[in-house]
This record gives sequence, C-alpha cells and structure tokens, in this order.
Amino acid sequence: MASIEKSWANVFARTPLHPQWLLGRRRVPSGIAHASGRILDIGAADRWIEPHLPRGIEYVALDYPSTGRDMYGAMPHVFADGARLPFPDGCFDGVVCLEVLEHVPDPAIVVTQIGRVLKRGGRAWLSMPFLYPLHDAPFDFQRYTEYGLARDIARAGLHVVSLQKSNHAVHAAGLLACLAIAGGAYAKPGARRICLLPVAAVAILLINLIAWLLGKAWPDWGHMATGHVLEVRKP
Repeated sequence: MASIEKSWANVFARTPLHPQWLLGRRRVPSGIAHASGRILDIGAADRWIEPHLPRGIEYVALDYPSTGRDMYGAMPHVFADGARLPFPDGCFDGVVCLEVLEHVPDPAIVVTQIGRVLKRGGRAWLSMPFLYPLHDAPFDFQRYTEYGLARDIARAGLHVVSLQKSNHAVHAAGLLACLAIAGGAYAKPGARRICLLPVAAVAILLINLIAWLLGKAWPDWGHMATGHVLEVRKP
C-alpha cells in the first residue's frame, strides 16, 4: 500500500491534487547566479543546487550522516557536522545552506561556522522554513522568524544583504490546510485511510485552487510565510 500511495503522490506532484502544490518548485536564491570561486553546500542532499551554479565553480557538497546518508542516501564529497566544519578558516568564497538550519540542534553555531570558513567579502545563502509541519523526525528542532535569523547572522559577524519571505500569506495558509488534511488521512491505518483519501483529494484540490486564486488577487501580509531566504556577506 505504501508504494502505491507514493506512486500516486509522484504522479500528482505538480498538480493541485498534491498537498504541497502551493509550495511550488525549489527556488534558487537569486544571488547564486553571481557566485564564483569555491562554494560549500551544507546539507547538499541530492546536490540539486550544483547545476544552477555558474561554470567554473569549485563545488564541495557536505551532508550529515544521520540524515543525509541514512535517510536520503545522499552522496556528498564530505560527510560531516555543520557545527564542526572540517575546513580551515577563510577557505570558501561562498556557502549554501538551504533548508538545513531547522535540523541542527543549535543554528547559531552552524552560522558561526559558516562565517569562519568564508573568505573576507564572501557570501552565503541560507534558508529556513517558518510555517511548515514537522518533518525528518527526530531531526527537526526549530522554526525562526526573520528577526531570529537576522539575530544569529549579526552575532556571527555577518551582514544581511537581503532577507525575503517565501510564498504569499494566503498560499502559506492554504499549504498548511492541505498538509493537515493529507497528514490526518495518512495517519489512519488500513480501511479508514482508503476511505479518507478520496475525500482528502477533493478537499485538497479545492483548497489549492481557491488559495492560489485568492493569493493572486488579495494583498500579501508580511507576517505569514512558508519560510525565509537570506543572502549574507562576511565584511
């Protein structure tokens, strides 16, 4: 049954029948297009960011064994802890750390390590979800507001170049509603799940379409976001 459900989810992944449709595709931070030199990717997973880097980049992928290897089968260049990066000071021109900080026990330590391995004038691109359910348990520890992220960046001696929220407020609310419905259905075993899934599919379709249309017409609200994306610079 699990394989059938997974196949169904893959088939409808890019349609409004999928509970994460409003999340959209993975977005490449805009500043990465101007990266150069040697780039470290912390929490590289399937190394999806690598094809989006400019030509000539020396790319180094790093992931954590308990999550990257054991949960996702990641194939980085280095398995290591982001809180203890095995690199000397100032050896990277850029660092990428996307959707990782929620999975580390102390994000401030990882941000400090990023600042340590960056060269002077180097840049880093970071992101963290804000309104998004528990995932990758038990390695999911926190969600930060934009102010919490900016606080840790400043404490590490880095400067925020840009800080943007991801997703329209209405889309963020619709995404949570769809995930709550799908999660509740999948949490039930056996026949109850089979009965609930068609109802969930109809509800998810309606919520996705209504939220998408409303988000196109309604003003955004800065206090709700699916997550935040930052570009930071080492002075």
